[in-house]
Amino acid sequence: MKQFLAVSDYIDWQHETIINQAQQLAEGLTSDEAIAKRCFEFVRDEIKHAWDYQQNPVTCKASDVLLHGTGYCYAKSHLLAALLRANGIPAGLCYQRLTITDEPPFCLHGLNAIYLQQHGWYRVDARGNKQGVNAQFVPPMEQLAFPILSPQEADLPEIWAEPLPVVIDVLTTHHTYLDVANHLPDVLLWDR
Repeated sequence: MKQFLAVSDYIDWQHETIINQAQQLAEGLTSDEAIAKRCFEFVRDEIKHAWDYQQNPVTCKASDVLLHGTGYCYAKSHLLAALLRANGIPAGLCYQRLTITDEPPFCLHGLNAIYLQQHGWYRVDARGNKQGVNAQFVPPMEQLAFPILSPQEADLPEIWAEPLPVVIDVLTTHHTYLDVANHLPDVLLWDR
């Protein structure tokens, strides 16, 4: 579990603003599940999805996502992992491969896995709700933002301690929300 509590360049949970926000969110709560839910709802509801709100700057580091109050799904997942880790709750990163318009091209979608003492690993999606998207925190049931609809889409089973390099590359080399939208990361799937 050590790697899922670690601090890093992009999940920089030891940054003063992350620690302060994590403490505020955990105030008055004692269970990991209650703290995780409050952290999830904060990121889902208070941090604006860059595409939905057509907002710059492009963020990647958890502390930058918190500072600017915006990020793509990947960046929002970095912030949620940081807030959870700052509260001593193991958290990782997960991905889905989805279509954007029900046909190619495909892109990755970022979400989180949280280790809850009562349930084990539990996936959540803090991308932000909108019409047709209703992600919730209701363990042990998953209620993610997007279902898998086509054979080339996939729930990738891995739980990563760090963001995928292809995600970091897109978020650090493109400087507007529109540039990111035009270069969304993807991975090829092997035949299953």
